[in-house]
Amino acid sequence: MLGKKLVTAQKRGETRALCLGLGMVACSMMMYFFIGITIVPFYTKSVWTTETVCKVLKANIKDKVSCPNGEGSEDEEIFPYPCLQVWVNLTASGQEVMLYQTEDTLERNPKCSYVPDKLENSKEVKARIETIASNFKKYQTFPCYYDPGGTQTNVILSRLYPSKGLLFAFLWPTLMFTGGCLIIVLVKISQYVSVLSAWQ
Repeated sequence: MLGKKLVTAQKRGETRALCLGLGMVACSMMMYFFIGITIVPFYTKSVWTTETVCKVLKANIKDKVSCPNGEGSEDEEIFPYPCLQVWVNLTASGQEVMLYQTEDTLERNPKCSYVPDKLENSKEVKARIETIASNFKKYQTFPCYYDPGGTQTNVILSRLYPSKGLLFAFLWPTLMFTGGCLIIVLVKISQYVSVLSAWQ
């Protein structure tokens, strides 16, 4: 009687472990799919892939411009802000080009190097842009990214999804997938050993 209870408990434990392993594998596959349709397209779409050194030539703050807070925005979501334009000397080619914060900055407003998030306090936006301009004037040389193919003549300060960030995004689903597969393999080995012992 006790032996039957132990076998039943063992089978229940194996079933739960197997479900856990299959659940981990399923969740990791969903994470792979989510990363594949969100982060990977932005990474492959970016043409600013080569890192070089940029030297600031001028950083000017022009009159306020209006920028929508996203595509399809309504009029009330359009907010004015000072337009910061940073021009740099590209070390790789020696050209004078305009610097943008990220790829998204160029799409939102190609006239400005920095596009702030929508804030209710306009003084805070102005102070932040002035601080950024002073930092560019203070630190004249810094790493930046340019398009080696020449499709884009401008440069960006940082990529939205760098290679390290993409690898880090794939790290967690890979660990989960490996752990799930390991659990399934251990359960199958345990079942095989149990059947072999019973047969002997």
